[in-house]
Amino acid sequence: MLFKLCLLVSASVLVQSLDPMFNDDVLGLIVFKAGLRDPYSNLKSWSEEDDTPCYWVGVTCDPISHRVTKLILDGFSLSGHIGRGLLRLQYLQVLSLSRNNFTGTIKSGLVKLGGLQVVDLSDNNLSGTIPADFFQQCGSLRSVSFARNNLTGQVPDSLSSCLTLLSVNFSSNQLSGELPSGLWLLRELQYIDLSDNFLEGAVPEGIANLNDLRAIYLRKNRFSGQLPSDIGACLSLKQVDFSHNSLSGGLSESLQNLKGCGSLRLEGNSFTGEVPGWIGELRNLEILDFSSNRFFGRIPNSVGNLYLLKELNLSINQLNGGLPESIGNCLNLISIDVSQNCLSGHLPSWVFKMGVRSESISGYKLSESIKNPFVTSLEKSLQILDLSSNAFSGEIPYNVGVLSSLLLLDISKNQLSGSIPSSVGELEAMQVLDLSDNMLNGIIPSEIGAAASLLELRLEKNVLTGNIPAEIKNCSSLTSLILSDNNLSGPIPAAIANLRNLQFVDLSFNTLSGSLPKELTDLSNLQCFNISHNSLQGELPLGGFFNTISPSSVSDNPSLCGSLVNRSCPSSHPKPIFLDPNSHNSSNTSSLSQHHRKIVLSISVLIAIGAASFIAVGVIAVTLLNIHVRRSSGSHSPAAITLSGGEDFSCSPSNDPKYGKLVMFSGDADFVAGTNALLNKDSEIGRGGFGVVYRTTLRDGRSVAIKKLTVLSFVRSQEEFEREVNKLGKVRHNNLVALEGYYWTPSLQLLIYEYFSSGSLYKHLHDVPNTNCLSWRQRFNVILGTAKGLAYLHHMNFIHYNLKSTNVLIDDFGEPKVGDFGLATLLPMLDHCILSRKIQSALGYMAPEFACKTVKITEKCDVYGFGVLVLEVVTGKRPVEYMEDDIVVLCDLVRGALEDGRVEECVDHRLRGNFPADEAIPVIKLGLICASQVPSNRPDMEEVVNILELIQCPAEDLE
Repeated sequence: MLFKLCLLVSASVLVQSLDPMFNDDVLGLIVFKAGLRDPYSNLKSWSEEDDTPCYWVGVTCDPISHRVTKLILDGFSLSGHIGRGLLRLQYLQVLSLSRNNFTGTIKSGLVKLGGLQVVDLSDNNLSGTIPADFFQQCGSLRSVSFARNNLTGQVPDSLSSCLTLLSVNFSSNQLSGELPSGLWLLRELQYIDLSDNFLEGAVPEGIANLNDLRAIYLRKNRFSGQLPSDIGACLSLKQVDFSHNSLSGGLSESLQNLKGCGSLRLEGNSFTGEVPGWIGELRNLEILDFSSNRFFGRIPNSVGNLYLLKELNLSINQLNGGLPESIGNCLNLISIDVSQNCLSGHLPSWVFKMGVRSESISGYKLSESIKNPFVTSLEKSLQILDLSSNAFSGEIPYNVGVLSSLLLLDISKNQLSGSIPSSVGELEAMQVLDLSDNMLNGIIPSEIGAAASLLELRLEKNVLTGNIPAEIKNCSSLTSLILSDNNLSGPIPAAIANLRNLQFVDLSFNTLSGSLPKELTDLSNLQCFNISHNSLQGELPLGGFFNTISPSSVSDNPSLCGSLVNRSCPSSHPKPIFLDPNSHNSSNTSSLSQHHRKIVLSISVLIAIGAASFIAVGVIAVTLLNIHVRRSSGSHSPAAITLSGGEDFSCSPSNDPKYGKLVMFSGDADFVAGTNALLNKDSEIGRGGFGVVYRTTLRDGRSVAIKKLTVLSFVRSQEEFEREVNKLGKVRHNNLVALEGYYWTPSLQLLIYEYFSSGSLYKHLHDVPNTNCLSWRQRFNVILGTAKGLAYLHHMNFIHYNLKSTNVLIDDFGEPKVGDFGLATLLPMLDHCILSRKIQSALGYMAPEFACKTVKITEKCDVYGFGVLVLEVVTGKRPVEYMEDDIVVLCDLVRGALEDGRVEECVDHRLRGNFPADEAIPVIKLGLICASQVPSNRPDMEEVVNILELIQCPAEDLE
C-alpha cells in the first residue's frame, strides 16, 4: 500500500511533464488501477510510463482526439472501490465494470462526467444507497445498470430528472419503498427492470406516457393493488412481467391493446375473474403465464388464436371445464401446464399430437383409457409428461420406450392395470419414473436396470409381485427407491448396496423374506430406510445407517432380531463387561494428591461453567425430544427427491410432498457429478452443530458447499423456510459467505453456499506451521473484514449467534467471509434451546447473557464473540485453554498482561515482533471492550468498523 501511495505522489509530480492531451487520462487510469486488486493481471498493460492509454486492455479512445471514450472491464475479477481516478476521464462515454467484485458505494461524482452515456456496474458487491444526486445532472446518460448488487434504500426521485434515459436496471438488489411517481416522466424510456427487490405499494398510474417502452420487469417485489389501467397505451411493449407480487383484481382491459406483446407473465399474484376472451387478440404472444392466481371459469377458445404461442401455463388456479379444441391451432407450443385446477371432461385430440416437450395435466379428473396408439402420437422429443391424479385406465403401452427423450414420466394416482412393460429400460434419459398408486401387477422387469439415468423410481401402492430385480444395481445414479405397498417377495438383493447415492429406500408393506445384506451398511448417504411390515429374518446389520435407524422402520418383521427390536439373536452372545475395581480409588488418590494445588477461577470461568451446565440440560432435553419424535412418527412413505435447475419441475404439483425443490439464486444446478453426488461422504468437508457440509462442483467449474441441516425436528414449514431462505439469499456482502440456493423436502433440507478452498480462520491460526502463519497485515484485514460483515448483518436485522473462528472462511485473496449466519431464523424452536449442543462448541465466544434466561439476546452477543475473535487473531491462542489443573480464559489472560505492561505477551509470538504497536495495542483494547461482561458497554459493530478504520494506518486507505 505504501508503494501505491508513492505511485500516486510520483504520478502527481509528473503530471506537468506529460503531454497535456494525455495527462488526465493516463493519470486517472493509473490512480484507478492503484486502488484495485487484479488477481489475474488483466491490467498488466496499464503502465504509467506510457504516453497514451489507447492501447491498454479495456480502453477505447476517440480516433481523432485520442481521448478515452470507453472503459470496459467486464468479468476481469477486479476488486476494490470504484476510485476517484475515473473522474479525470472527462471524455468518457461508456463505463462498464460488470461481473467483478467491486465493493463500497456508488460515487455520485461520476455524474460530473458530462459526456457519460452508459454506466454498467452490475454483478458486483456494491452497497449503500443510490445517491440522490446521481441523476440530477445526468447530462447525456442513456443507460444505467446497477443490477445484482447489495444496494439498499429507495429508487431516488431524482431519476425522473434524467430525461435522456432509455434503459434502467436496478434488479436483484434490496431496494425498498414505493416507486417514485415521476418515473413515468421518462418519455424516452424503452427498458426498465426493477425486479427482485423489496419495492411495495401500488404501481402508479401514468405509464401511458412511455410511448417507446419495450419491456417492463417488476417481478419478485411486494407490489399490491391493481395493474395500472393505462398500461395498454404503451403500444410498443413486447415484454411484460409483473409476476410474484401481491397484485389483485381483474385484468385491465387496456391490456388487449398490446398487440405486439410477446411475453405476458402475471404468475404468483392474486388476480381474480375469468381469463378474458380478448387474450386471443394478442397474436404475437409466445409466453403466457397466469399460474398461481385465482382465475376461475373456462379457458377461452380464443387462446387457439395465439398461433405463435410456445409456453402456456395456467396451473394452480380454479379453472373448470375442459381444454379447448382450438389450442390445437397453436402449432408452436412446446410447454403446457394446466395442472391443479378443476378441469374435467375428455382430453382433446391435439394433446398427444403436437410437438410439445413438456405436458402437465395433473388432476384433470379424466376417465379415459390409455391405448398403445397414444404413444406413437406423442412427440419423440417430449421431455416431461405428467398425467398424474386422473382416472386413466388400461395398460401402460408396451412401446413407451420410443419416447427416448423423456426425463420425467408421472402417471401416478390413476387406475392403470397390467404389467410394467420391459421397454421402460429403453428410456435411457429418464430421471424420474413415477407409476405409483395404480393397480399394476406382474413383476418389476429386469430391463429397468438399463435406465441408467434414473434418480427416482416410485412404484408404491400397486399389486406388483416377484422379486426386486438385481439389475437395479445398474441404475447407479438412483437416490430414491420407493416400492412399498405391493406383494413383492424374496430377499432384498445385496446388489442394492452398489447404489452408493441412495438416500431414500422404502420397501415396507411387502412380503420380503431372508436376511438383510450386511453390505447395506456401506450406503453412507441413506436418509431413510423403511423395511417394516415384511417377513425378514436374521440379525439386523450393525454399523452405518443402522446404528441410528428408527425402530418403526424395521417393525413388524417377527423373525428379525437385534437390540433395536428388543429381540436377542440365538447365535449372538453379549460380550462380558469387565470393571476395574481399583479404578475409582486410583482416581481419588490422583485427585487427592493434587488437591493441595490452588485453583483460582475468574468470573468469566464461573460463567462458562454455569453456561456449560445449562447446555448439558438443554442437550438432554433436545435428545429426549428427538427420540420421542422419532418413535412417535413412522416413515411409511418418505419423501423422495426430484432435482431440477433453478426451479422445481413445472409439471409436478408444487405442493406435492413427494417432490423436492431445488432453487439456485444465480446460475444453474448443473452439477458435474450429478445431483446424486451432492451428499457423497467422500465429499464431506466439515461438520457443525447445525449440519454436515459437503463439497461439489458445478458444470461451469465453480465449487459450492452443501450444508445438510441435521436439526430436522426444529425446521420451519416449507413456506416459512423458503421465505427465510430467500431473505438470506439476498444478503450479499464482500465479507459474508453467499447463499447460492437451497433444496427442500419435508425430510431433507440443504443450503448451498459459496465454497472457499483456503479453509477457515481457525485453520490459519491454529493448524499451520509457524513459517506460514498470518502476518499482522493479514490479521488486521481479517479483523476489519469480519467487522464489516457483522455490521452489515446487523444492518439487515440478522443476529449471528454463533460467531467463532471456524465460521469465518478465508478466500484466495485473504478476505474473511463470515458464514453460518441466519440459521436461527430457519430453526425457530432453537429460540428456547439456543444453548444446546448447537452452540456448545463456541463456549469461549459466548456472551454471559446466554446463561441468563431473563436477559434479552441482542446483536451485542455477536459483538462479544467478535471481541473474543479479535483477541484470538491477535494472540494466536484459543479462547479457552484447558490445562491440566486450570482453565485459561483468553480475555482474562490478555487483560492481565495489558494491565501489567506485558504487551509482547498479547501478540502472537510467531510474528517475531513484526507488527506496528500503534495498531496492535488499540486493536487489543477494542477487543477487550467488545468482550465486556455488560452488553450496554459494548459498541455497535458499525462503531467498531469506524474505530478500526481510524486505527488503520492512513497509507492503507487510498480512498
